Amino acid sequence: MDLIKVIAAIKMRPTHSNIIFPGPGIGGYCLPKDAGLGYWAYKHILGFEDGDRVFRISPTAVDINDTRALHVAELTRDALRNMGRYIAGADVLICGASYRQDVGDTRYSGSEIVVRKLTEMGAEMRVHDPYLDHWYELENQDEYPAPGLSWSRFFHNQAGLKNIRVGQDLAAALDHAEALILAVPHEPYLHLDPQQIVQWAGAPLAVVDCFGILTDDEIRRYFELGCEVKALGRGHIQRIKEQVRAQKKAT
Repeated sequence: MDLIKVIAAIKMRPTHSNIIFPGPGIGGYCLPKDAGLGYWAYKHILGFEDGDRVFRISPTAVDINDTRALHVAELTRDALRNMGRYIAGADVLICGASYRQDVGDTRYSGSEIVVRKLTEMGAEMRVHDPYLDHWYELENQDEYPAPGLSWSRFFHNQAGLKNIRVGQDLAAALDHAEALILAVPHEPYLHLDPQQIVQWAGAPLAVVDCFGILTDDEIRRYFELGCEVKALGRGHIQRIKEQVRAQKKAT
């Protein structure tokens, strides 16, 4: 199932026209706030003890939402594995460091957890964002928000992230990259040409779409070019891959 198409259908209802796709971070306040508040109030205000049974879906949904960034790292690893490559030592470019599209603010960015997890897995990370010059949370992880309280404390192999820099030239950032993560739907990322991306990278690469940025035609073109494509909420991608594979065999 393609979750992007499901959301597009839901948006036809005026009261749901602003539904947000969360990507690797938190997409809105309803799920994190309301699901947790309902569970807490059921136990601490109403006094019931069977909250784990009654609220089985809500905490599970929050857990899934909170771990999407970790899942992006797993998708990147799996995409490279399908191409016969390893995540350890791979040059991975993440496009988008801000917490949402078309802004230059990295606070609470889901991309930070993606970078930290992939770094722990041994990847060599690169960052591109057209709206940023620095990634404060990484460059100052020893002091921000206080000594010992950075997200880095939950991951291994984080010291080198203090030296990471945000690139502005996408072609240069892609040079010899083995994986591309489209982590934030910035305007400059919405209509990238797959042929150009592969040309800049110098070879087919793994592509991970975190926000439904790629159209079906673009996904198909990446497969035709020898790339591997993974995505959040795009369960139909395997079907596109099989179609491309069948077409190649037929010709």
